Amino acid sequence: MEKFEVTILGCGSATPSHRHYTSSQVVNIREKLFMVDCGEGTQIQIRRSRIAFAKINHILISHLHGDHCFGLIGMLSSFGLLGRTAPLYIHAPADMWNILEKELAFYCSELEFEVVFQGFDPAVIQTIYEDRSVRIDTIPLKHRIPCAGFLFLEKPVADHLNREMADFYKVPQWDFGRIKDGGDFTMPDGTVIPHSRLTYPADPPRSYAYCCDTEYNPEMINQLKGVNLIYHDCTYSVNDVERARLHHHSTAVEAAKTALAAGASHLALGHFSARYDDESILLREAQEIFPDTVLSKEGLTIPVN
Repeated sequence: MEKFEVTILGCGSATPSHRHYTSSQVVNIREKLFMVDCGEGTQIQIRRSRIAFAKINHILISHLHGDHCFGLIGMLSSFGLLGRTAPLYIHAPADMWNILEKELAFYCSELEFEVVFQGFDPAVIQTIYEDRSVRIDTIPLKHRIPCAGFLFLEKPVADHLNREMADFYKVPQWDFGRIKDGGDFTMPDGTVIPHSRLTYPADPPRSYAYCCDTEYNPEMINQLKGVNLIYHDCTYSVNDVERARLHHHSTAVEAAKTALAAGASHLALGHFSARYDDESILLREAQEIFPDTVLSKEGLTIPVN
């Protein structure tokens, strides 16, 4: 199975603390690396996680609160100092360009690589990246300012050839691709060997949803149906639900309800308030509703399967 995993670089909220960095993570899909959000300290966490700077070609910013983007200009500067020449794509709410353009002109005027800014509207679902193996769609979220999550959708792959059966029926090598894509094989005497006899089924495509920052948002559940892994805002305990409403964040119970309603396979809690010295209370609240839940932590790599 091809690699599809999420490495947590920061899962705290608002400000860095002695326990957590602010929001950032890297999604690795078949060795293509996408950074999601870029709070303060992201560069340090990349070093600690032994992620290669040069492999990051796309940075996705969910919204313009500082704990999700204050590390971006520093990252761009470091890319320049490291001799980067390949283009770097920034996918962010369109309003960010008004800020980033000035920062680039002031701090990074001599970069030897192109910064390609691709703005989107956080209020609507749209595809912001697509290639032969993956598509990334935005997820409209509910927060104090326009904010989007991101849905990573792996594309289906061809079935695997059963080489033993192919050799038995003397299938020519030049016909392997067509058969893996669903074709049957017709022998010289007219006998049709069905595709199912010549192949093994491919692994089903996987998906990952990043939903942070957001208050409880049932409107997004249809978009998340059947997702393999959700990383969801879990800033507060259910005991602090009024504080969650005030700041437009979610509780552990609401994150679990979202995963359950979406029919997700796994849930990762993140964006923890610094008011909790021990997030195990959040884990217990979520697991009572959705047992397959884990707490995010810096350096944790979660496979999507």
